[in-house]
Amino acid sequence: MSEREKSPLSRLLDFAGPYKILTFTGLVLSAVAQLFSLVPYISVWLALKALIAAAPNFSEAKSIIGYGWAAFLFSTAGILLYFAALMCTHIAAFRTATNIRKQGMAHLMKTSFGFFDTHASGLLRNKLDNGASETETLLAHNLADIAGTITLFVSMVVLMFVFDWRMGSACLLAVVISIAMLFSMMGGKNTNLMRSYMDSLDEIAKAGTEYVRGIPVVKVFQQTVYSFKAFRQAIEKYSEKAENYTDKACRLPQSVNLTATEGAFLFLVPAALFIAPSALESGNFASFVTDFAFYAIFSAIISTALARIMFASNGAMLAKSALERIDIVMRASVLPSSENPKHMKDNSIEFKNVDFRYEGSTTNALSNVSFKAQSGETVALVGASGGGKTTIASLIPRFWDVESGEVIVGGVNVKEIEQKELMQNISFVFQNTHLFKTSILENVRAANPNATKEDVERALSFAQCDDIIKKLSDGIDTIIGSKGVYLSGGEQQRIALARAILKNAPIVVLDEATAFADPQNEALIHKALKHLTKGKTVIMIAHRLSTVVGADKIIVLDGGKIVESGKHDELKSAGGLYAKMWEDYNKAVEWKISKGGEL
Repeated sequence: MSEREKSPLSRLLDFAGPYKILTFTGLVLSAVAQLFSLVPYISVWLALKALIAAAPNFSEAKSIIGYGWAAFLFSTAGILLYFAALMCTHIAAFRTATNIRKQGMAHLMKTSFGFFDTHASGLLRNKLDNGASETETLLAHNLADIAGTITLFVSMVVLMFVFDWRMGSACLLAVVISIAMLFSMMGGKNTNLMRSYMDSLDEIAKAGTEYVRGIPVVKVFQQTVYSFKAFRQAIEKYSEKAENYTDKACRLPQSVNLTATEGAFLFLVPAALFIAPSALESGNFASFVTDFAFYAIFSAIISTALARIMFASNGAMLAKSALERIDIVMRASVLPSSENPKHMKDNSIEFKNVDFRYEGSTTNALSNVSFKAQSGETVALVGASGGGKTTIASLIPRFWDVESGEVIVGGVNVKEIEQKELMQNISFVFQNTHLFKTSILENVRAANPNATKEDVERALSFAQCDDIIKKLSDGIDTIIGSKGVYLSGGEQQRIALARAILKNAPIVVLDEATAFADPQNEALIHKALKHLTKGKTVIMIAHRLSTVVGADKIIVLDGGKIVESGKHDELKSAGGLYAKMWEDYNKAVEWKISKGGEL
């Protein structure tokens, strides 16, 4: 049976692995616990029958002591069994939720970077993390309650018709009405209402994340919260969906449901009045009274049992909706891997007639791009923003797959290289660095978990981070982002360079590593880059043309195409696009504000 053909519950239990047996154990224990919970009601009925039979000599009804002990012992056993059942289902539920998160994250690690471009991080977190949390209620509580309630209902139906089928039918009428109302609220067309309600929750998570990230912009420009229309609209949409579901779908059915279940005794009274005359005539009035007492007491558990069904049904519906959202993560397309992977032969990089288009775009980001960087060469990519520089850099580690053509690293098509080997041989330094909220030591050691503290200190020194470490009270053990410890953009970039130096990969991709650095940090970063790139194959994306003058090859991109290629002096004298960029760059360097604010 394929994954899509399995029921949502079966697929959820698959996540539990060997802990699945605990779920089934919990269901059995819950069912037995519910059977035990019925014994006290039967004991009360038997005790009443014995008392009425012995009346007025009640002292002769000695058997009621045994019935009392039976009620106590079975009640206690039922509580203990139900507790054991919940322990089993909770352990299985927590393991299931943990495995969902682990497998989801593992799957995301295999997807292309393009998936993260089209799916907001807040939305992914909500789908995976919240979705896993929502399955806990079903697996930890609802399944045990469903098993117990089914057992209880079957037993109730049997008992209702054992003593007097007429009074049993009257009590059962409340059950029929309640189930009909529950189906009205949670079944049929209302299933789609719940799905749209959960979708609106996802939209709030997505819009909320974007809003929080944009708060600095709001404060700088003194905007109100209403300037973020997407967040406001998401809240209003959620409010509308919640109101539609609770008011239009649930108000009337729930009112009827509560009236029927809480007033089950009212259905019993007319039936008792109808039966009483015949019981008096036949001389079985005492038996009638005990039967009526049993059903009067028994009707009190109907509301409890049906409430469990309602919450269990709601949990099942939420879990199904959560599984659908988890599937968006689990079924995200992954980059295919070769069945017979090949190993890199050297550190060269070559593009052969590469075409690439981003998902959802109507135009190519790259068109017929071909070039080669020999092992140990430094190749600079220059051109206007949007020209395709970052796209080329991203295709080298196979963040995406090309539409046509080949990206060859180490003499092998990247599609034929095992992803782990490819990533081990490439270091990246991007414009926007990300440091984890942990110590500088662990931030740098992320590039090589087996590195010693001395290795990390050496990498930090090569990355010109000595001044950063000296000013921190705990040195490299200082946790970034805690106790007011924050680093500037240039300082963060140097820590990121230390990572790359520690990794010591033979291929280095630099996406304008000095873009946001001040002059002092830029000078230090350039020193760090000398250590990082020595003897390596380097692909350098540059906006400041002064950084590429010494490159072995400069590739000029315009509109996703290579328009020029060569060394700095060759391109400058050719009088093409690069020469114009060089001229504009030098004018920008000499730009200054004169007295009075004029340029």
